Amino acid sequence: MPRNYRTDELGEHRAALDRNRKKIYATQTVCGICGKPVDFSLRYPNPMSKTIDHIIPIARGGHPSDLSNLQLAHLTCNLAKSDGLLKEGKTEKPEIITNRNLPQSRDWSKFKTV
Repeated sequence: MPRNYRTDELGEHRAALDRNRKKIYATQTVCGICGKPVDFSLRYPNPMSKTIDHIIPIARGGHPSDLSNLQLAHLTCNLAKSDGLLKEGKTEKPEIITNRNLPQSRDWSKFKTV
């Protein structure tokens, strides 16, 4: 029985995805889903091994090989996300659906120099 290939695994997007995967592995160190560091020494099928996540899944209309739609992720985080989108915590702002669920940074506007 032949396997059903995704658009990023064959065809015109394959070379671009391979190039962008190398760029991400060279420049990113933190999982874009959980916000924790990724250990590059771990290999598949270790659940904490590195993988590339499509921020907007291909099944939901995301581009298969565009660098702005790709991010580093743990294998387990990527599998748990599947073809969904993460929702950020409830705020007074209108709800924005995004894949980036990173911890909040320090509020530098309240920081005073001595």
